Amino acid sequence: MTRMKRTEGNSPLEHRAGGDLISDYDFDLPSRLVAQHPAEVRSSSRCFFCTQSSSIPTEAPFHSIADRLVGDELLVVNDTRVLPARIRCTRSSGGAVEAFMLRPLGAGRWQAWLSPSRRIRAGECLQTSGPPLTVIERRGSGWVVDLGPEEILEQIGEVPLPPYIHRSKEELRQDGLDRERYQTIFAHHGGAVAAPTAGLHFDESLIEKLQSKGVQILPVTLHVGPGTFRPIEAEVIQDHRVDPEWFSVTTETRSSLATARDEGRKIIAVGTTCLRVLESIGPFQAGPAIESETDLTILPGHRFEHVDGLITNFHLPRSSLLVLVCSFLGRSKTLSIYQRAIEAEFRFYSYGDCMAILPENHR
Repeated sequence: MTRMKRTEGNSPLEHRAGGDLISDYDFDLPSRLVAQHPAEVRSSSRCFFCTQSSSIPTEAPFHSIADRLVGDELLVVNDTRVLPARIRCTRSSGGAVEAFMLRPLGAGRWQAWLSPSRRIRAGECLQTSGPPLTVIERRGSGWVVDLGPEEILEQIGEVPLPPYIHRSKEELRQDGLDRERYQTIFAHHGGAVAAPTAGLHFDESLIEKLQSKGVQILPVTLHVGPGTFRPIEAEVIQDHRVDPEWFSVTTETRSSLATARDEGRKIIAVGTTCLRVLESIGPFQAGPAIESETDLTILPGHRFEHVDGLITNFHLPRSSLLVLVCSFLGRSKTLSIYQRAIEAEFRFYSYGDCMAILPENHR
């Protein structure tokens, strides 16, 4: 799904002027630094703490964030839940097909990817470890299939780990750890095909410590789509557009956001998904719940209206997520921190370590 350059030597990241070309967001990463398993304790991940004005990040365990916040901040988390979206199927001819369920359409039908799909025909039934999957029709770049309710998917589906996390067949059969850990503790509304990974660093003990200090935790929902793995193919990044993703913001969250902004409290997005939601909903004001899609593509020059800080993992080269972080923190500073992370042997990507860009008046 995406190109990732892997080397065994540390190649310094470039800091030349620019930022308009996708090649300005490329870097080499030793393959040993791609995290294959989660940290033993969620909040014990390594973290680089910085602000938008600081030039040198400070390394500390992520749980120390509770000691670095003033206590009146508002942390916005994504409460989407990852569906066990990957299903292994068999055609009547005996050929293997992998189905990747993208989103429910109602009445037991799903939008899906099928691979390989060259010879698939509408009306075909694919055998699974449970009920058969019926192919209804081709739609766009995917298919409409009939599987039944989400309960069936929960029974027979596998965790849709990113392509850079590798599991043996035995590990896939015993995927209990991934079912638990490739899911945030905030997960509630099913619909994502990938985890909002910044939220993976929070555990119950850290939440209790944050809340006892006065930090408010607010949920929004954005169902992470398969486009999160899609690299930017346009050489000029202004020609790229992020795939639309469905999101919702409750009445209660809208009211709390408006109150926090009126009181001058700092708002920190836990992950790029939350940042996209907050930058998509317009002025913070009380009102009815919002359900919509966002295709907001954040590029250098974007004026951030609503977010004072960002917690985020280390992302793939040439990805829209890396471009977003560079747009928020600055490309030169972001790539400098990435280089420091490589030199310090940080763990990268979904199960990896993280960085926290805190508001200016924080430690």
